[in-house]
Amino acid sequence: MNIVVIGGTGLIGSKLVTILRERGHEALAAAPSTGVNSITREGLAQAMDGADIVVDVANAPSWEDQAVLEFFETSSRNLLAAEAAAGVRHHVALSIVGSERLPENGYFRAKVAQENLIKASGIPYTILRATQFFEFVGGIAQAATVGEEICLSPALIQPMASDDVVAALAEVTLATPVNGTVEVAGPEAMPLDELVRRFLRATQDTRKVVPDVHARYFGSMLDDQSLTPGKNPRLGAIRFEDWLGQSTAR
Repeated sequence: MNIVVIGGTGLIGSKLVTILRERGHEALAAAPSTGVNSITREGLAQAMDGADIVVDVANAPSWEDQAVLEFFETSSRNLLAAEAAAGVRHHVALSIVGSERLPENGYFRAKVAQENLIKASGIPYTILRATQFFEFVGGIAQAATVGEEICLSPALIQPMASDDVVAALAEVTLATPVNGTVEVAGPEAMPLDELVRRFLRATQDTRKVVPDVHARYFGSMLDDQSLTPGKNPRLGAIRFEDWLGQSTAR
């Protein structure tokens, strides 16, 4: 099949392109650096010509509330219009578990807006909602750091390795559109403060993690359902401890 991966040069997109090509499919890594821009529409019609499936894993260059909303709405509208014109048969998008439960977070609001545009487009679709990636734990710690302390909620989180995200994406991309949402998560849930504490130990970081039920996660209060999947999610295979061992060895 002919598959266009929007955001195909990033962390997830580049790995997905590799897997799809290994499985014998034509996979185009579409990004501004390769001449395809979903905001300006540069190269978009040409990229869609003959495409069977489009996978959108593009990420916004800014996390500022209005900028991220404008990015996902503009990009999605342009993509979906180009796909409709080209007769694309399956639109796949990567989103985030719990987006609708944390409306104080501008990025999550933007992902919900993106999902709504996809659902209203009339193009057969699959939305894959993933939990937070192991690769983002360092950034979560940094965002909550004041001096030598990291104040974090003890609410549950069920993070996963980006390799498991890519494996799930490849699976839903090559399957029949579900015209709905699929959730994927890591193999184990744990308190957010404990997740970061394990990360600090493995990286020999001396900052202290302070649990606080009132600590905000990028502006949002958390409970045990905020960042965890619903019933019967797909589960990744890579455990956090194993990922930590591999990443610190590198």
